[in-house]
Amino acid sequence: MLLKFREEHEMLRKLVRDFTNAEIKPLARLIDEQEYIPDELIKKIANLGLLGTAFPEKYGGGGFGMVGYCVAQEEISRGCGATATFIGAHQSIGTNAIYVGGSEELKQKYLPQLTSGEKIAAFCLTEAQAGSDSFNLKTTATKKNGKWIINGEKLWITNGAIADIFSVFARTEKGITGFVVEKNFQGVEVGHNEKKLGIRGSVTNAIRFNDVEVPEENIIGQEGRGFIIAMKTLDAGRLTIGACSVGAAKELLELSVQFANQRVQFDKPISQFEAIEFMIAEMTTKIYLMESILYRAAEKYDQGLDISQDAAIVKLYCSEAVKEIADMAVQIHGAMGYSSELPIERFYRDVRILKIFEGTSEIQKLIISRKTIKNQGKWKFDG
Repeated sequence: MLLKFREEHEMLRKLVRDFTNAEIKPLARLIDEQEYIPDELIKKIANLGLLGTAFPEKYGGGGFGMVGYCVAQEEISRGCGATATFIGAHQSIGTNAIYVGGSEELKQKYLPQLTSGEKIAAFCLTEAQAGSDSFNLKTTATKKNGKWIINGEKLWITNGAIADIFSVFARTEKGITGFVVEKNFQGVEVGHNEKKLGIRGSVTNAIRFNDVEVPEENIIGQEGRGFIIAMKTLDAGRLTIGACSVGAAKELLELSVQFANQRVQFDKPISQFEAIEFMIAEMTTKIYLMESILYRAAEKYDQGLDISQDAAIVKLYCSEAVKEIADMAVQIHGAMGYSSELPIERFYRDVRILKIFEGTSEIQKLIISRKTIKNQGKWKFDG
């Protein structure tokens, strides 16, 4: 169980925090308003190694593992939720699907391009009738003349418009199968950028596949094993949601305490009123729990242990807690919390999505309860 961060993780935290303060926070409001992350910022993120933080160095990654990746995402999320979402969709699901299930040849072909930021990745699972019911996907892949022909449409694909590489899941004769599809393959069509409540700088699109020919060697793992690969990939994605939640929550707490110390009512700072003190206490307690379960699960992931229930617990609790923390932050700031003059209202909008993507809160409850029922209600503390 992780009780103290290793030296390399503390060094990474400082590096990413300094970068976030200098490069991301000054642009966060503009990213939200223009609904676009500047290419120059993406290049800087790539040059810092933040598009391959978790992966082994043999594939061009940083070698920091899941713990290090969560540290980095936590710090990025303190600056801009949309930027953290872009990184998460690229690394923890888009690229990670290839790492989790791909052959060594597939990893060698694509991972160095993705970890370096030369290419950007996206994860294509969700469809119109396959959101929470992800097994119900209708996109098909049929074998013809030694190639796979993919037809179908994926919805709500983060990074869709800017991705070069798609990890796509389609139905074959043997079941759901994963494929690596390049955007320049003939028949790939990207839809318009969706308008959203929050994380507006993170582009979201429908992706259509019209008789797209994919080489046989671009299968991720074995035919019919795609659903298992997708679910294992989403375990990592759910830890990413935990990290984004922790980062946003810490920033909201700091901003709230600073404001409460400065804001004077009835001749004293509002931080001295019990109502405000109680909200700060609740925020602090939730962050303690969020951070504890996140890094416990991340350490287990790095040890190669099964974290399906852990990831669901992290995703459920952290996404729900940060929403409550954001609400309290708005309340502490009063009218200023509702104004776009301060970043509070942007955080409030951005964190709402965390309860939805990578599996809704309701789906996480199903995962958690079914594992608990299978274990006859017995809980084992395994570190």
